[in-house]
Amino acid sequence: MTETETLISCYHCGLDCPNDEIKIEEKYFCCEGCKTVYSILDQNNLCNYYDLEKMNGNSPELAEFSFLDVEDISSKLLNFQNEEISKVSFYIPSIHCSSCLYLLENMYRINQEIKYSQVDFLNKTVNITFNHNKLSIRQLAELLTQLGYKPLLSPADHSKANRITQDRKLLTRLGVAGFCAGNIMLFSFPEYFGLEDSIYQSLFGYLNIALALPVVVYSASGYFESVYKSLQKGFINIDFPIMLSILVAFFRGIYEVVVNNGAGYFDSLTGLIFFLLIGKWFQQKTYNFLSFERDYKSYFPMAVTLLEWGQEKTIPIADLKKGDKIVVRNGELIPADSFLYKGNANIDFSFVTGESAIIHKNIGDYIYAGGRQEGEKLELEVLNDVSQSYLTQLWNTDTFKKTNESRIKIFSNLVGKYFTIGVLTLAFSVAFYWYWTDQSKMLNAFTAILIIACPCTLALSYPFALGNALRIFGKQNLYLKNGDIIEQMAHCDAIVFDKTGTITDSKESKVQFESIRVLSTLEENLLSALVRNSTHPIALKIRKFLIQESQLKFNFFKETPGLGIEGQYEGIIIKLGSDKLVKVPFEKQKNLKFKDSIAHLSFNDKYVGNFAVPNNYRVGIEKTITELTKKYDTYLLSGDNDAERAQLEKSFYIKKNLQFNFSPHDKLNFIKHLQEKGKKVLMIGDGLNDAGALKQADMGIVVTEDTLNFTPMSDGILKADQLKELPKYLEYSQFGMKLIQFSYGFSLMYNTIGLVFAVQGTLSPIVAAILMPLNSITLVSIASFGMIWKGKKLFSN
Repeated sequence: MTETETLISCYHCGLDCPNDEIKIEEKYFCCEGCKTVYSILDQNNLCNYYDLEKMNGNSPELAEFSFLDVEDISSKLLNFQNEEISKVSFYIPSIHCSSCLYLLENMYRINQEIKYSQVDFLNKTVNITFNHNKLSIRQLAELLTQLGYKPLLSPADHSKANRITQDRKLLTRLGVAGFCAGNIMLFSFPEYFGLEDSIYQSLFGYLNIALALPVVVYSASGYFESVYKSLQKGFINIDFPIMLSILVAFFRGIYEVVVNNGAGYFDSLTGLIFFLLIGKWFQQKTYNFLSFERDYKSYFPMAVTLLEWGQEKTIPIADLKKGDKIVVRNGELIPADSFLYKGNANIDFSFVTGESAIIHKNIGDYIYAGGRQEGEKLELEVLNDVSQSYLTQLWNTDTFKKTNESRIKIFSNLVGKYFTIGVLTLAFSVAFYWYWTDQSKMLNAFTAILIIACPCTLALSYPFALGNALRIFGKQNLYLKNGDIIEQMAHCDAIVFDKTGTITDSKESKVQFESIRVLSTLEENLLSALVRNSTHPIALKIRKFLIQESQLKFNFFKETPGLGIEGQYEGIIIKLGSDKLVKVPFEKQKNLKFKDSIAHLSFNDKYVGNFAVPNNYRVGIEKTITELTKKYDTYLLSGDNDAERAQLEKSFYIKKNLQFNFSPHDKLNFIKHLQEKGKKVLMIGDGLNDAGALKQADMGIVVTEDTLNFTPMSDGILKADQLKELPKYLEYSQFGMKLIQFSYGFSLMYNTIGLVFAVQGTLSPIVAAILMPLNSITLVSIASFGMIWKGKKLFSN
């Protein structure tokens, strides 16, 4: 083995190579592991990973994951599995930068059996979808380890432990800076009092250099690391001016001590770093304090039907426990991993996979959370505790996100891109000016400009304002996917309502039945069994009207949006729905007794009668619509006939804004037409017959009573009794956008005033170091407490 005469760095991880024997062409590696990773990247054309950032010195260690070959163990790690696809989440502590994100989200290029991977950077987790028939979970874990991202398969609270570690590191750096800054100030007393003694002045000067060194090298290292990583990725971040001011002050101080036998600027330098770190610590504590209750997932408005001793009752999904028996009807979501013991399961896993493919499940099968039943009702036993955060993650998947770009984010990115360059240009220009005018002000002016100008508000105001808005909306029973939805909501100028189940209250309606003959006992049982499988408002009302519950099981069941429901039992076909599904005799159609929402009934295509459900409108809805019509273009779309046109025209002033006999496809096309005219459309529906319209709209909100029937196409879920508060929700979203814009203006004013003093050389760098974090804290406080104040003003509870 030949020892290298000079140190050679590993091309992959950056560590020193013990010899020059492990290499590919002219690239040397410290071990076979690094060489393997490079080979994998090279074979898959991913070597631009090294252009983003070198690894941080962690040599990959091939780990043993043999225990993952045991199915009982590996299955517990899975979030989902069907005949071909599995989904798993790994906690990976070594995720630390954008190059990690790049590599982990491009794993499909390394192994084609990996279909999709997404990194949650803050929680250091990666969610991977893969083909388990050709790639086992053990092989997946080993591949991650080979790439230098060994998954940690421990159930510990990683995020909390990571936060504690980060706090401890920051406090240690702060302690070192404080200790050294205090002692440097003691050694600088002769300078402060004008006691000129060349011997002690020189000695203290060199002692100050020695004390300043750990402050610059260790305490300020976070700024150097941040700048180094950003430069490797090809851009200058906001820490660059701070790093530059530290280096200028440090080397200028050394020059003063060594060449001019002066005291240097080490008291100001170490004081600057000390106060910067105090500001960073104070910021961190402030953010934690303001964001500790922003988790809106705990308010997620889902209820589930619990089965106890043969009786059904509705409970909040958070109360669901392992071992509970539940009922899931057509269109409802499986809330937790469950065991199927009754019913014919046809599960749409589009929430999980992003593809609407129906998968049949047999009695005794395991069904993962997140699937949607398409067909008759199911009875399930819960095997794992429900995870609302998992369901929220599925609801908020990129597959269903709309392409609307955030105007504020675009503005923030544009400003952030050129801000630092502008600050650097100004600082050097001012330094050049003072160099020729008054050199005593040059360093102060240069350093103060670099520190005082900070665009932090561009990155902080938006998430803190909208994060608090999400929380407050959640408490008001409006649940939105993410903060960006609030911006879309604020910009909407047209509102489209669905009628049945949205502005009508099915709970208050009394069903009226008109029949041409008396139903037999079997027919009554078939009808009862049919409506028990559906969550449509009319079906629910008919179910209550019949009183008697039937346990008959259909050979076939189908629910068609906009048409109705049908089933087959031992050769008998029963249909319930519109006249497009049920053949209604012409004379009967002409002489209908009732003119409300009608559901026709037939057995073996022989007309029997119809159920009429009078439309009782939600409390306060007329006032709500009247108020909205004053500010927005308001429309009503209904699949029913126009029997209630006269009553609705009292609320909708423009007759052409009322549209009847609209199919789901008609609703979608109507919204497209509005958008082509330049309108930003907010669609309010029940999610049953208008999924396409909800997806097409700029923002779609589903109104729900107490069922788990929300759609992945919706952007928000609203409890039905809160629909009357819609004008306040819209006002609140608009206030949020104005508050963010105000915070930007405030930051601009702050930076302008600060720079006026900084360019004159009258602002001390230490004062600038104190003011900089105060700016961020002030802006975060404005964004957070402003939204809280407005929320309390608008919402009584």
